[in-house]
Amino acid sequence: MKLPDAKKLLERVVEKKQAIAYRHYKKEVPHRRQLTEPWFAGRFPQKAAGRLLRLLEELEANAEYRNLDTERLKIIHAAAQRANKIPRRNPRAFGRSDLLKATTTHIAVVGFEPE
Repeated sequence: MKLPDAKKLLERVVEKKQAIAYRHYKKEVPHRRQLTEPWFAGRFPQKAAGRLLRLLEELEANAEYRNLDTERLKIIHAAAQRANKIPRRNPRAFGRSDLLKATTTHIAVVGFEPE
């Protein structure tokens, strides 16, 4: 998908105008009319779409710095991988506390300008 198309898609998801199809983990996901694909289950992942949109803007800024044409820039690879767990404490009664571990994620996006 080209970079401007991906940014438009994510902006529409943040505005709740286009849903994203959920093909896995779809057990209790409602049907959506806003799906462009022939699929029934979908949601509007606004928080994730906003963060991915920010990541694509960083990709665009890096491409401009390297003198690449951002209109022709194509996303050829995107991957999310589990990262470190950050320990936190949840206070409990009688001076005790529970250990919570927040999971972080590494996201990699690769863009390519075809000739």
